[in-house]
Amino acid sequence: MAAKDNHLFFVENLFAWHEANPRPLPWKGERNPYLIWLSEIILQQTRVEQGLPYFERFKAAYPSVTHLADAPEDEVMKLWEGLGYYSRARNLHATAKHIAYNLNGSFPSTYEGIRSLKGVGDYTAAAIASFAYDLPHAVVDGNVYRVLSRYFGIETPIDTTEGKRVFARLAQALIEIADLPIADCGIADCGLEIADLPLTPKGEPKQGSAEQNLIAGFGLQIADLHDAPNPKSEIRNPQYNQAIMDFGATHCTPAAPKCPSCPMRERCVAFLDKKTGLLPIKSKKLERRQRFFNYLIFNRLNEVFIKKRSEKDIWQNLYDFPLIETDSLQDDHRFLTKNKTCQAWLGESDWSLRRVSPPQRQELTHQRIVATFWELEVGKDFLPKEETWMAMEREKISNFAFPKVIDLYINQKFLPLELF
Repeated sequence: MAAKDNHLFFVENLFAWHEANPRPLPWKGERNPYLIWLSEIILQQTRVEQGLPYFERFKAAYPSVTHLADAPEDEVMKLWEGLGYYSRARNLHATAKHIAYNLNGSFPSTYEGIRSLKGVGDYTAAAIASFAYDLPHAVVDGNVYRVLSRYFGIETPIDTTEGKRVFARLAQALIEIADLPIADCGIADCGLEIADLPLTPKGEPKQGSAEQNLIAGFGLQIADLHDAPNPKSEIRNPQYNQAIMDFGATHCTPAAPKCPSCPMRERCVAFLDKKTGLLPIKSKKLERRQRFFNYLIFNRLNEVFIKKRSEKDIWQNLYDFPLIETDSLQDDHRFLTKNKTCQAWLGESDWSLRRVSPPQRQELTHQRIVATFWELEVGKDFLPKEETWMAMEREKISNFAFPKVIDLYINQKFLPLELF
């Protein structure tokens, strides 16, 4: 088949696949920009299955941006607990306050206004602009990178500046095809290859370009790309964005893509060249720094001491126990008497080691946390050694938001444990 209508073939087959493979989700078809924003922030670097119950809980607890803005930070962080990437929750709360208090509760209605919000990047801004306002901005996330790189055979690494530019321009060209009156205009017979058309850095046609002349031949102006509905149906860019994300999430998956039933395999470069498992390409290998956390749980009668993480580090504004970070794993109880910080905390107090946990691991994007929990019994006169420590009854600590590795330990009722 001729390459000239390759892009149109992709768009139309994607629409056909999406119509035949619905994926019901509570935020689909939503027009409220607040709820779209809420769902997109929750789904950043999060599987749909994991994020879905969080979306439902946030929607129920905070039905409007003002409700979210008025909520105490600790309450928001607790509701977010277990979802990870806690900077998202902090930015979510800060942005809600900005919209509610500085913008009179009105969500921005332009791509630029949405993009200026704290915690909102290109992808999230494009999603909100398209789904809430029908603005033709293409979403480019991991699913989109994978689908486009495989279908078009693009080997430019997706984690480079050049790669991001190439995919953004291609995605924008495709979504603008989705909004053109292609069903009746015979674009496939015009002899044009959309990828070859000159575009500005924003993906818009340059003045005097072939694409501009093509659109003018339909009696449209360039501005109509962003304003005019499809003559045969409504504007289709929201459906296109949803379709390509769903296709990547459920069909063109990272492992075991469903190539035998793919409607686009006859033109998919990766399938034809047997490169499906090689695309997309990343140039950088993710390296994780390993950190060793020793949490000291001081049991004073029915109380333990917790503190809020206020420093600029992982898990900011979550709670944890008094912490000593070491360069290596500590698995000898003599650590408690040799470590200077531990010695300063214990001082002349009477104490005894109850038990110690096996190492607990939590994988973060760039770090691997190895946490050991040391439970100590201290006398009733034991006083907190840092101003940030708070004495809390054990049965009440579940009211606070903790990192996943600590929350798991708490929910296991401080088990499994090993006695010395």
